[in-house]
Amino acid sequence: MRATLAAFTKNMDVTDLRWMDEGFTFGRLRIELLSGLTVALALVPEAVAFAFVAGVNPLVGLYAAFIVGLITALFGGRPGMISGATGALAVVMVALVAQHGVEYLFATVVLMGLLQIFAGVMQWGKFIRLVPHPVMLGFVNGLAIVIFLAQMTQFKVPGSVVSNGHGMTGGEWLSGGPLYMMLGLVMATMAIIWVMPRITKFIPAPLAGIGIVAAVVIGFGMDVPRVGDLASISGGLPTWHIPMVPLNWATIEIILPYAVILAAIGLIESLLTLNLVGDMTGKRGGASQECIAQGVSNTVTGFFGGMGGCAMIGQSMINVKSGGRTRVAGIAAAVFLLLFILVGSSVIELIPLAALVGVMFMVVIGTFAWNSLTILRKVPKMDAFVILLVTVVTVMEDLAVAVVVGVIVSALAYAWNNARRINSTTRESATEKGAKVYEINGPLFFGSSDGFTELFEVETDPDTVIVDFKDSRVVDQSALQAIEAIAGKYEAVGKRIQLRHLSRDCHQLLTTAGHLMVDSDDDPDYEIAVDYSVRTGILGGH
Repeated sequence: MRATLAAFTKNMDVTDLRWMDEGFTFGRLRIELLSGLTVALALVPEAVAFAFVAGVNPLVGLYAAFIVGLITALFGGRPGMISGATGALAVVMVALVAQHGVEYLFATVVLMGLLQIFAGVMQWGKFIRLVPHPVMLGFVNGLAIVIFLAQMTQFKVPGSVVSNGHGMTGGEWLSGGPLYMMLGLVMATMAIIWVMPRITKFIPAPLAGIGIVAAVVIGFGMDVPRVGDLASISGGLPTWHIPMVPLNWATIEIILPYAVILAAIGLIESLLTLNLVGDMTGKRGGASQECIAQGVSNTVTGFFGGMGGCAMIGQSMINVKSGGRTRVAGIAAAVFLLLFILVGSSVIELIPLAALVGVMFMVVIGTFAWNSLTILRKVPKMDAFVILLVTVVTVMEDLAVAVVVGVIVSALAYAWNNARRINSTTRESATEKGAKVYEINGPLFFGSSDGFTELFEVETDPDTVIVDFKDSRVVDQSALQAIEAIAGKYEAVGKRIQLRHLSRDCHQLLTTAGHLMVDSDDDPDYEIAVDYSVRTGILGGH
């Protein structure tokens, strides 16, 4: 545990605590608190809905939103990020809850958190930088569509929507007057959010939209769906609770697969949110710190009866666009949410769902990368395909699967493009009479190894052949095998082959594999050269 805390504090940037400095003005504090209040209001229906999806009590989702939100706000890798119960995790949890009960869910969340802490200590979060930009564009576009579709359930008759194990389904659509009233209030909220910054920035525009529409609805006693129609959010403080599961190997076999999947999904979504918020706020780094913070928050949540969670991109966008830039906003959101549960449920339950839907619709508009629609015809076809693929998979499956698919397709496309780059030019050697020189261009790796072997004319080449790697790199074991294969062909017909201009790291790779002998006199520039004929089968390790 000391090592974990040491790694955690080492990654923390002292500037994350600047809200404690004298430069943190009252005006900044007001913006942060109001932004946190806006986020808390938007968190309530989301947490309740995701709890329904997972098949647990709404308070299980609300407690997760409070605990995960508070801990990650205090110690996360990016001030301004908001975390809580999310749909991406809920759809995985529902099968576990249905088969084994909620106690196994709590145990799984604890193990999930420990796995995320381990990932943070090992600094695996840095691998998020391998996500290509087309994948990020597809990710945010798919996310915007998912957020939009999630709001559609609010246009159904309250209480008629149920969970089918994969999300909220069923229900009777609003029609006639109730539907028109709902749409009108949604549009009114969106209009207020759009106009308010042009009038004043004293109050965050989303909070103004919620407040004004709620005041109108409550003041005129309008009969529209409200937060209280989803479920009661009244409750007490979360209490310490050790998951009531048998401590044996059978339990591990049940919860470990779910914990691994949940940990991976949670980290992928959190780290992508970290990058997205970083682009908006101009911040970088903090990936490993975010992994540890997410892990600690989930471990604690599991012991306090919460369903666990991860970063919430929608709420993070609300926070950033409302002016939240420091840890105060996230802390305030968590504290306000707890106050709603303890003492403010009667008021919060009166808020019309239309106001919150309007806020989320504005998030959709702000999240969707509209410029991606225009660049699809300008970027390489493969990049355009990846953008569309990730968008579709995000909507059809989930965010984590979409990102993994996008990265794999991008990596394969990159490998294929590099495989096509392998080629050679031939000339007579200026230093060795009668020798033919093959100058290799392009990287030699698993994708280009077949093309490499096709470059040589073994039967018609002279007795001495020099393979010059000055403009190439030997990358992997497949490259070694390709060199071995071509050298073996020349040896079989009694011809001599030399390898020249291997870079130092390539030479190290070959030498480590026990394949090569060095003759520095034959290669004065790099001091690396190999004469295959000096011993039989040196590349094969014979």
